[in-house]
Amino acid sequence: MTNHLAVLEHPADTARAATVSALRRTRNVQVRRLTVAVATCCVLLAGLLAAALFLGGGRVAAADILPAAFGLRTGLADYVVFQNRLPRALAALLSGALFGLSGALYQKLIRNPLATPDIVGISAGGGAGATTILILAPGLPLGVPVAAVLGSFALVAAIHALSWRQGVDTYRLVLVGIALSAVCGAYTNYLFTVADQHSIAVAMRWLIGSVNGASWEGVLTLGLALAVCAAGVAVLGRGLSGLALGDELATGLGLPVSFTRVCALLLGAAAAALATSVVGPIGFVALISGPISARLVGGEHALGLSAFVGAVIVLGADLLAQHAPLVSPVPTGVLTALLGAPYFFWLVLRRGAGATS
Repeated sequence: MTNHLAVLEHPADTARAATVSALRRTRNVQVRRLTVAVATCCVLLAGLLAAALFLGGGRVAAADILPAAFGLRTGLADYVVFQNRLPRALAALLSGALFGLSGALYQKLIRNPLATPDIVGISAGGGAGATTILILAPGLPLGVPVAAVLGSFALVAAIHALSWRQGVDTYRLVLVGIALSAVCGAYTNYLFTVADQHSIAVAMRWLIGSVNGASWEGVLTLGLALAVCAAGVAVLGRGLSGLALGDELATGLGLPVSFTRVCALLLGAAAAALATSVVGPIGFVALISGPISARLVGGEHALGLSAFVGAVIVLGADLLAQHAPLVSPVPTGVLTALLGAPYFFWLVLRRGAGATS
């Protein structure tokens, strides 16, 4: 009898073992893809950083560039490399990582590829707050980053309040965000009517998005912001994975759905706002980093990789903005817009075709 039961149980055990083996192989493949993608991004970032240090104006001997990057030179080498090229490159890298992380976070949270901070108006809110300080109180200590964060948080609250109808509909959220982004643009234009020419020139260059003139203070702000946001995403990781299953199932598993959603929304808004406060609202980086990461490693691991992809995009775009023939010099945001706008139109057309099919 015992032998007979063992024979009956044998097919089930075999099927279970095969399933576990298949899942393990799939996970190993995902881990390898993630490792290769991260290593490739790190190699690209290292190459782009080297190019950023060795290319550019200023007659600095090649032998002095690396020592100057570590603060071991004085005079012209220190000024050109340590005070200009290096902070600009690091600002581009860190801001790109923040934009990429915030965009992927919103896309994962709202489950809509259009729901990124720059599309739904979060960056516009941060830009409006920062522009207020740049024009009305330019000497206020920490005024720009604080105003950018407050403006972004205000837009988050307004968007969700106006799009709430017994729950947040993602399509309505995107439309409300676009409308409020236009309101922020109108407010910014009004500020230009009461500003002097110098303030307008500073604000306009900042609003286009540029890492030109980045300082070590800005690099420190971006570095701390990235560290805090990355830690926050790590803490919320289990809850974010649960939200992908749907609110009802996540609640049934005992996950704090509302708490996770609010924290993630504020975390993504803060990441975009702090990056915006330093380099301006560099467009479309948040939109395209997440989908590129998802294609490389799949949706499960795309959130972390999006920071690397965003860093590569902004640092690469800034190098092209400085040195590309027939293009340079232009603000970095011009090139990211040229890269991201066609993808945005394709995404809108694809979703429209899907809605009508």
